[in-house]
Amino acid sequence: MEQDLKQETFASEADVGSAEAEERQAQDAAAGNEGVSSADPETGGAEAGEDDPKYAELKRLADEHYQRQLRVQADFDNFRRRTQKEKEELAQYASLKLVTALLPVIDNFGRALQSGGESADAGSFAKGIDMINRQLWQVLEAEGLKLMEPVGQPFDPEVHQAIMQVESDEYEEGTVVEVVQPGYWLKDKVIRPAMVKVSG
Repeated sequence: MEQDLKQETFASEADVGSAEAEERQAQDAAAGNEGVSSADPETGGAEAGEDDPKYAELKRLADEHYQRQLRVQADFDNFRRRTQKEKEELAQYASLKLVTALLPVIDNFGRALQSGGESADAGSFAKGIDMINRQLWQVLEAEGLKLMEPVGQPFDPEVHQAIMQVESDEYEEGTVVEVVQPGYWLKDKVIRPAMVKVSG
């Protein structure tokens, strides 16, 4: 009987100890949660995060960078359109400088033709045409046009077009002896090969 009472007393004390332990655990958990607030952005509280000064500053910087990126993109689009327009205008008016330089030559041709019809002086007319021809060549040479002078030079298929092979006592074989149609350079580029006869 006495032993049964001891066991009951021990069991009651164990139950009390277990209840106290559970209560302490609950208090510790509550105390630990006091430092955690829904306002802490690290816990994922969206509403509280929007009130955080750091969040507001980061949002302002993000908006500023986005607006800057939009402006850069718009500037690039404008630059691309402007460059394309300038390229088209350049192609369209590439000959503007040359044509403008040729206008005085055209004027002189008109005057020469008009005076040639009114005057019977063929010598003066021929002299006027010769002056216009020299004026025309001055304009073209200023633009880089050069007349090929291949007679006496070795035949070069890169710049000459042979249309005939002829016997020649004056030139060695494979030498240009006559120009049938003049060839021209524009600076360093062949724009028309000279049509020539070559000694055989």
